[in-house]
Amino acid sequence: MAPVPPGIRLLVSFDRNQWYRALTFILTFLLYTSFHLSRKPISIIKSELHKNCSSVSEMSTAASSSSQQASLPSLHNDMDCSWKPFDKSNYKQLLGAMDYSFLCAYAVGMYLSGIIGERLPIRLYLTVGMLASGLFTCLFGLGYVYNIHSLGFYVSIQVANGLVQTTGWPSVVTCIGNWFGKGRRGLIMGLWNSHTSVGNILGSLIAGYWVSSNWGLSFIVPGIIIATMGVVCFFFLIEHPNDLKSVYAQNSPPGKSQLGVNGHSEVYRQHMNNKSQSYDTELLLPRDRVCVPVQPVVVVKSESEPSAISFMGALQIPGVIDFSLCLLFAKLVSYTFLFWLPLYITKAAHLDAKEAGDLSTLFDVGGIVGGILAGVISDKLGKRATTCAVMLLLAAPTLYGFSMISEFGLGPTIGMLLVCGGLVNGPYALITTAVSADLGTHKSLKGNARALSTVTAIIDGTGSVGAALGPLLAGLLSSGGWDQVFYMLMTADFLALLLLLRLVKKELHSTKSRPISIVQLKEH
Repeated sequence: MAPVPPGIRLLVSFDRNQWYRALTFILTFLLYTSFHLSRKPISIIKSELHKNCSSVSEMSTAASSSSQQASLPSLHNDMDCSWKPFDKSNYKQLLGAMDYSFLCAYAVGMYLSGIIGERLPIRLYLTVGMLASGLFTCLFGLGYVYNIHSLGFYVSIQVANGLVQTTGWPSVVTCIGNWFGKGRRGLIMGLWNSHTSVGNILGSLIAGYWVSSNWGLSFIVPGIIIATMGVVCFFFLIEHPNDLKSVYAQNSPPGKSQLGVNGHSEVYRQHMNNKSQSYDTELLLPRDRVCVPVQPVVVVKSESEPSAISFMGALQIPGVIDFSLCLLFAKLVSYTFLFWLPLYITKAAHLDAKEAGDLSTLFDVGGIVGGILAGVISDKLGKRATTCAVMLLLAAPTLYGFSMISEFGLGPTIGMLLVCGGLVNGPYALITTAVSADLGTHKSLKGNARALSTVTAIIDGTGSVGAALGPLLAGLLSSGGWDQVFYMLMTADFLALLLLLRLVKKELHSTKSRPISIVQLKEH
């Protein structure tokens, strides 16, 4: 047979699967960025819903005394300063109730979302969820446009939005898990999971731009963005590498070369066949370490499609319960910062809403770095639980330091925001991504990739219970001083650490190590 021309070899080595993998990485990154972008505005506008009206009250009282019209100021001040019904002394409890309504609905819906997501096309499921989330986010902003002051209106929208937003996480994690293997999952997932912090940063900047002039647009613009990304998802998301096989078959007429070069179609077909057989297991192997010949490998696949795993079956996977409970407390801390940090900075540093929102983005910048470091370290050591435990151990005293240093000026506050963001979000990011993907493809499942969505939903759903409790407790405790909030956060970090000790002990006493470069074939 004639030698294959260099140009053909180049096309074969850089086949289109690589580009589809890159597309999936970037697209799912942008999709979930829009989810967090639409969640962030509520934390930015809190200081606008209830302003510090003391100065206005004093001026109004002075004016009323001079004009002897003492009966006018009270109601007028509330209308000028704050947005009803958040203009009373119990405003922190009301704001906490709005957070709780969203997060509680999110936690309940998450358990169902993973089970539903395994039984429906992910692309359609995710598209519908994003369009619905865009609608409800815009409706919240329209409350400002139409001058709506009903607490029930805002709470009901938060509940509905919390439910539809559960379509996001199990779907994108399943897609990224389908396309990327275990080799460098911690690093890849660490980079990919920065979408959470990027979304928070963009959401803060967008909401902060309009918060003082028209806070309704702080919701409407993110709502339009997530709905637009839902349309993009519908047209471009590819759920699984196997979906490309049907596309190749449809686009390749019988008897014609796939590359349009006579005499070399068989080489290309053989290459593509070998690539598809080893696709699920060699995606992340470093180029310089791939030395396993593909030809002798035989993968036997059953004709029947694997059935979706049950809820109780997913709970029996080793490590699912431990990491789920740990995430409950880790996410409690992270989401308390997500929803209350801008208001805390406003009060502690005496900044306006926009300045506080911009400053709070440093916490998310630290979270990006922390998530990536956690992934890299856990890949290097092969110990996910130990990596999380060390970061949790360091986070508790750092939180105490932040509560003290934030009173000493802007410079120390910036430094502590970066450090706290890394230590708080590092374990949270690692558990919700690499750990969830590892457990969703655990060897006990015998290659049943359909379990990934359910496992992800269980872990993140349990974590979302903590995410619902954290902001609620912060709203209740902050009335007695912010110190109580930080004590609560430190306690939660300590409990998260305790729940990982069994897995840490197992990792440290493990005598077997799994080299990254070993190819582990899935059994189908």
